[in-house]
Formats: sequence, structure tokens, C-alpha cells
Amino acid sequence: MPAEHFDVVIIGAGLSGIGAACHLTRECPEKSFVLLEARNAMGGTWDLFRYPGIRSDSDMNTLGYNFKPWTNPKAIADGPSIRAYIHETAAEYGVDKKIRYGLKVKHARWSTPEAAWTLECAKADGSTTTIICNFILGCTGYYNYDKGYTPEFAGRDDFQGTVIHPQFWPESFDYTGKRVVVIGSGATAVTLVPSLTDKAAHVTMLQRSPTYVVAVPQKDKMAIAMRERGVPEKLIYRIIRTRNVGLTMAFYNLCRAKPEMMKKFIIDRAKAMMPNVDIKHFTPSYNPWDERLCAVPSGDMFRALNAGKASVVTDHIERFTKTGIQLKSGEHLEADVIVTATGLELLPLGGVQVSVDGKAVSPAGKLYYKGLMLEGVPNAGMTFGYTNASWTLKADLTSEYVCRLLKHMDKKGMRQVTPVNRDAQLERMPLVNMRSGYIQRATAFMPQQGVKSPWRLYQNYAKDLVALRYGRLDDGVLEFSNPEKRGRYAA
Repeated sequence: MPAEHFDVVIIGAGLSGIGAACHLTRECPEKSFVLLEARNAMGGTWDLFRYPGIRSDSDMNTLGYNFKPWTNPKAIADGPSIRAYIHETAAEYGVDKKIRYGLKVKHARWSTPEAAWTLECAKADGSTTTIICNFILGCTGYYNYDKGYTPEFAGRDDFQGTVIHPQFWPESFDYTGKRVVVIGSGATAVTLVPSLTDKAAHVTMLQRSPTYVVAVPQKDKMAIAMRERGVPEKLIYRIIRTRNVGLTMAFYNLCRAKPEMMKKFIIDRAKAMMPNVDIKHFTPSYNPWDERLCAVPSGDMFRALNAGKASVVTDHIERFTKTGIQLKSGEHLEADVIVTATGLELLPLGGVQVSVDGKAVSPAGKLYYKGLMLEGVPNAGMTFGYTNASWTLKADLTSEYVCRLLKHMDKKGMRQVTPVNRDAQLERMPLVNMRSGYIQRATAFMPQQGVKSPWRLYQNYAKDLVALRYGRLDDGVLEFSNPEKRGRYAA
């Protein structure tokens, strides 16, 4: 039986993948495409993570798609609401019918003579199937869905309670009356701590070092007011989205330009919301945005700590014991449940093994063209959102750019497009300039950026908007080749 052929294959049916499919439907209706999803459900992160309180850490007016207004009053939304939004969008554009579940792409092999990718996909039963396409758009996120990051803890097997990694939260797990210790201080930890206080006897957040935590409104009063006055939803969404993009960029730029001033501002706000808590636990040694900031809706974690329902300890772990955690300071934390909110394990392109004309290609060290294509790799895009703003802002621009690129290739009659670096002296930098542990652990196998455009990642929505939506496609870096021939694959 001959392999199926599509113009485009989207790998992943999460927030980015569904958005990419909708963009293709809207902007390239003549293109055939399919979404390949390794799991058996749509939603990606928002379906995988089921721990208590799971929510966005960005406002939904920017985490939502640019073509689909977010109408829920909650600006910081819970996981089920985001999952419902993704499902609703997929059904609205009919892309839910184009998803192939349970297909994990293992190998992607490019052939220049055929101007096509051959994808080898593994099924759950161990068998494989082959799909051919002209263009790949990777929407696999940035982390390993099969494995979270957990350091080695001495004495872990001695602990007689329950140890859970949030990425694999047990369904219907009952923590009523339990003493819970959450190890970590990132977005997952600050979400879990206040959420677990609903039933737990006490919750302790154990961190090695403090993180900047900022309280944000859970509901957008301006959006609610406009809605009450009958302003159309699309207009409300556009206004609030534009405002929030501007505020986020301004806050980030101010943090980088005036770090001491913004450090004081953030810490003073936290202190005002929890006068009963020692502010040293929220006073990092680094500057704001050297690592990603954590947002807490309506200051829920601050309130839980101030009320004594939860506590925070800044210390290092010596070992697990039968009844809890022994700290290097000599203190012992009693626990029935230990939650290792210790981070993610990064995995570019979902671990797909790539080869071009028989030669293996690794993302490691490759320059990242405009934050979406790897140098020397033809007809392939890879969605990677912002670290200092909502992921979907960049995902939308990436999908729009790919649609522009596909139409431009058709217009030129070319079947292949490849980013080519012609500056052998171009200085390179890490892809993400942050000191967060999960970023540092992945530096060795991640792509790189250059010091100047189009290889530079500015982490700036306004610059990317201009470059990706309106910038020239024939820019001297993209190499268009491989003219169309008779007998080309037909979908």
C-alpha cells in the first residue's frame, strides 16, 4: 500500500499545533495537511498536566489565538478551560477531523530529488507507518512529555509516604489531611502550593533559592466593563490583547534597564501582601528576568502563606528520611506527600531524528533562522514561543510566516526552501539567554542564535511582528531551489 502524501504535516496537536492547523485552513485552503499526535488526546500541555490548580501563567488575551477571542472572564485561566478553548477552536475550523492520534514521529528523512520528507511513525502496538509530505511544522512544545526532570535525592527509597512528579499526577489522588512538601519554586510550585491548601493539613514549599513572584489580577476589569457595555467580543479581544502585549513588553524592558528599581518594586509588592512572612524567601540574588518570573492570580499563594495555611522554607536537601526530608541546616520537614516540582526536561522537536539526503542532522549548534527554521534543513519549521511573554504570540506569527512561505514557494515554482548562513564569522550565542536550570541543562543539545538578524532571537513581539508578517521572504538567506517537475506527488 503506497504511503499517504500531504503538502504539510503538523507534528503535535496541542495549543500550537491546533493553531497552526487553523492558520493553514484560513490562509492556505488549497494545501492538504494532517496533524500527527503521539498521545491519544488533543491539547498537549493542557491535556497532559492534571495536577491541582493547573492554570496558565500568562493572560489568556495573549495566550489565546489571534483569530479566536478568549471570552471567559478569567484572564488567568485554569487548565480545563484552556483545554476546552483548544477543543472549541479545533471543532470550529474542522481541524479536529485531521488529527491522527497515537502516531509518534520517530524519523524524518528529507530527499532533495523528491523534494519531500518521509516520516516514519510508531504506533502504540509497536508497528510503524509511513507518511510523506513536502513541509513539516513541528509543534511539539519544548519539553519531554514522557519524562520530567527529577534530581537524585539521597534516601528517596527510605521515604514511606508518596512521591509525585506534577507531570504525572495520579488521577483522583486524595491528599486530605496530609502534610505536603512541594520541592521547587517555579510556576508549577507556586500554582500547587495554594491549590493544595484546600484539603491538605499543611503545605510547605521547599526551595533552594527564591524566585520573583508577582501577583496579577485573575479577571480583567476593563474587558468585563466593555463586555457589560455591549462592545463586540472581537474588538474587546483586540484592545485587551494589544494593551497586554504593550504592558508585558514595557515591564520586561524596564526590568532589564532598571533592575534594582524593579527588584525593589516586585519585592515590596510581595511584602505588602504577606506581612506575616519573612520576605527573604522572595528576595532572589539575581535580577528580574535573569530567570522567568512567576505570576500568581490575585496573589493566591501570598494569601495562603500569610494565613498560615502554607509555609516556605529556603534550604538545601540533605536526604529523604522515612517521615520526610532532612535539610542541611539541621531542620527536618515532616511529610506524608512529597511533590517534586523540580522542572522539565527539554526535548527539541519531540525527539524526532532528522536526516537530510542521508546525513543525520542534530539541532545542537544549528543556527535558528528567525526563531522558526534550522540552518541547512529544508522545508521545516519549528514552533518555539516566547520566554518573556505568552507562547502563542510567537506561535501565531510562526504559523502565519509558514503560510506566507508556502504561497511564495508556489508563486516562484520552487519546491524547496532552506535557510543558509553565508557568514562564517557570525558570532553565536545560546538560544535562550536565561539562567534557569532547565535552560542550562539543555544548552548542549539546543539550537543557537546569532548576534544579528535574521539569526537573532530578540524575544520581542513587535520586532517579530514586523519581521515575520511583513518582512521580505527573498532576503538572501532563504535559498529557494528545486523547481517543480512533472509527476510531483498529488495529495
